[in-house]
Amino acid sequence: MRMRSVLATVTAGLAAVTCVTAAAPANAHSGKGPGVHACSPAVSIAGYSDALDKTTYDGTFVGNLSALAVDRGGRIAALSDRSSLFTLDRETLKPTSVVNLVDEKGAALDSEGLAVDRDGTRLVTSETEPSVRRYEPDGTLVGSLPVPDALKVAPAGRATSNLTFEGLTLLPGGRTLLAAMEGSLSGDTAGIVRFQTWDRATRQGDFRLSAQYGYRADTGLGVSEAQATPDGRLLVLERGFTAGVGNTVRLYLADLRHATDTRRVDTLTGQDGVRLARKTLLADLVNCPSLGAQAKQPQPNPLLDNIEGLTITGRTPDGRLQLLLVSDDNQNAVQTTRLYSLSARLPHTVNG
Repeated sequence: MRMRSVLATVTAGLAAVTCVTAAAPANAHSGKGPGVHACSPAVSIAGYSDALDKTTYDGTFVGNLSALAVDRGGRIAALSDRSSLFTLDRETLKPTSVVNLVDEKGAALDSEGLAVDRDGTRLVTSETEPSVRRYEPDGTLVGSLPVPDALKVAPAGRATSNLTFEGLTLLPGGRTLLAAMEGSLSGDTAGIVRFQTWDRATRQGDFRLSAQYGYRADTGLGVSEAQATPDGRLLVLERGFTAGVGNTVRLYLADLRHATDTRRVDTLTGQDGVRLARKTLLADLVNCPSLGAQAKQPQPNPLLDNIEGLTITGRTPDGRLQLLLVSDDNQNAVQTTRLYSLSARLPHTVNG
């Protein structure tokens, strides 16, 4: 896999991801410091790769990638919203296997969120209903989780089709699962989305519905991914698209510790007494150096595309989190399947 820049360096630490340690990304230009590739004071980009763009593996199109996760062996699981679940080699990031996922009736999924449990099973969301299902690595369906009625797509609930469970992550310890809605429920103020959690009494027990939280996305943006940090906070990707202009992609750090449990709050309107998750901007990715990237359609920065997936792959020696991001090309000729290697230093507190 030939890299346009230095994305391959991030994979050196993937095998140790469970203890969150990894080698630092190398610099793209010899003798230059990491500030050369700064997207913001908190976030730097090490490189990107378009090597998977418009390729196939074992007869399956490698694209439409909506989520990434790391398993205990350090391999990367990459989820396509066309029901394909790829495994990527941790060194080359090339596909090594693919399985097709189906629901209980054998139908394809609109699969968007992915988390790998400690037993190796894959937790996968589909935003059609929405749902969260559990699969063996070979694609065998083994169960599903309950979903609150309000979060179901209308007329069964108050959600809008294609704006449901877009992000999925296990919090540290593996006993809490969180799914992030992409858009608002009917009756909630536009831009306020729900984060649903499930808890289990034991590490490998069954998940049960638990707390729910509100999160306010920026105007015109939706939540495309949520990833738990080692200290229990959340990295949240917000994304939008404007025809003729291109994508907006912002990386936030969110904190749920003082947020109100909203599972019994019928409508979220920013009312007094309901505390939403606190968030602070880590980077607007439009400010990243382009590193020579090219876009197939108008973009405010040619590096940008429809970024949907994010996972934490390790740590640099100075404590920064190493991140791997992926864009969903929608199997569209003017979009790109692009992998990005970033690093982020998290602030100790999140702004209110």
